Amino acid sequence: MTTTRGRIDKRQAILDGAFTVFARQGYAQACVQDIAREAGVAKPTVYNHMTDKATLFRHAMEAAARTSLDERVAALEPLSIPGDDLRATLEEVAYALLRLHTDGRSCALRRLLYSEITHFPDILDIVKESGPDRLNQALADRLARLALAGRLRTTEPDLAAEQFMALLLGPLEARSQMGTRQLADEELRAMANAAVETFARAWIVS
Repeated sequence: MTTTRGRIDKRQAILDGAFTVFARQGYAQACVQDIAREAGVAKPTVYNHMTDKATLFRHAMEAAARTSLDERVAALEPLSIPGDDLRATLEEVAYALLRLHTDGRSCALRRLLYSEITHFPDILDIVKESGPDRLNQALADRLARLALAGRLRTTEPDLAAEQFMALLLGPLEARSQMGTRQLADEELRAMANAAVETFARAWIVS
């Protein structure tokens, strides 16, 4: 059991180290020795877990996307018990999602996706599987429960979730210049409130 646990921990350290190095240097400039050093393991250990750099890149991207997804799904939790002020709860959720979308890992993930997709066309599917599609499903589930409780006027929670995320991320991508410009906290808060204002007019039961 200890041996298995140690192997899992080393694999995670390698994936974390690999993503850090790829984000810092790009795929072409990154080398396995740098990744091993970042992960705190010997170079042969990296090859014991991953057959080559390309495989390591794919797994590192998948792991980073999955971690980001887990954090975003956790940010939706207040919608499970939103209290009396649904709009205020949506604003807090929207703000939390924007903060997560602009953190270092998320920005690095998008930059790597944009820069390497021509060399690794399959990583779009890899990231989507652990990213936007799953998040929209989780959000739609919570919105469906709110609709059943009579708090949202929708029979299409998937559409409502898609529009909620579009209201958040459309302006964010433009203002952050695709993640290259850091946004002030108050700007994120204002964007969250503006998105919820529009969403509320279409979907929230008065």
